[in-house]
Amino acid sequence: MTITMLAPAFIPPQQLAEAVKRQGYGVLNTEGLSCLTGIPLSDMNAIQADWNDLPPDNFLKDGGRYRRRRHSCFIASGDTLLQAPHRAHYQPLEYNALHGGMHRLFEPMSAQLVQRPLWPALLLAAAGICSAVKGTHPWYIEAHQFRIDTSNGIGRPTPEGAHRDGVDFVAILLVNRHNVSGGESRIFEADGPSGQRFTLSEPWTMLLLDDHRVIHESTPIQPTAEGGYRDTLVLTFRSGAFLDAA
Repeated sequence: MTITMLAPAFIPPQQLAEAVKRQGYGVLNTEGLSCLTGIPLSDMNAIQADWNDLPPDNFLKDGGRYRRRRHSCFIASGDTLLQAPHRAHYQPLEYNALHGGMHRLFEPMSAQLVQRPLWPALLLAAAGICSAVKGTHPWYIEAHQFRIDTSNGIGRPTPEGAHRDGVDFVAILLVNRHNVSGGESRIFEADGPSGQRFTLSEPWTMLLLDDHRVIHESTPIQPTAEGGYRDTLVLTFRSGAFLDAA
């Protein structure tokens, strides 16, 4: 049986802020992300190999061994991006029923990656869209590198299910996918009946969400051949401070 993947409705980068204001999310294709950030596709592809060196996520409460990740924090203010001291990732139980309420300290992202010129260009461009939607702020950014693999069968990008992250905005960038099916993005109104579903299938497409207005999840992935995986970069943007225990 052939399973058809639904493509997202891509928009031009100059319409991204308005789309997020109007419907709570927007999706850029590869060319749109390159235009928004000023980063050539060749430079983006050059960092894909950094996802080959992610340590296992040892905090999965479902007992799975399908997720690898790194995590670092940054502060974007105007045209300046600063890396914050390494810290644990925290979400309250109200946002993450599976892994909330605990401080999860992951290995930091590699210096080789965050010192590349494309890194501030990418984060500051996304922060600029956040400011266009909700006003200019310093943005406290948590960056997560994820690899979901299928070496043991099904891999779960969001084992906690449909959720919010407790921030202002969430950007999900597909870095690569290889020998897998599934991984469908699903978006639902937080206070309404409407929803959308589509699959990010091309590297360097980006979904930007207003975390106050929508909840989101990604469906499990399954192998279509040996060595299947799905790599993403998830960026969360929060004004005021990093999310931490009260």
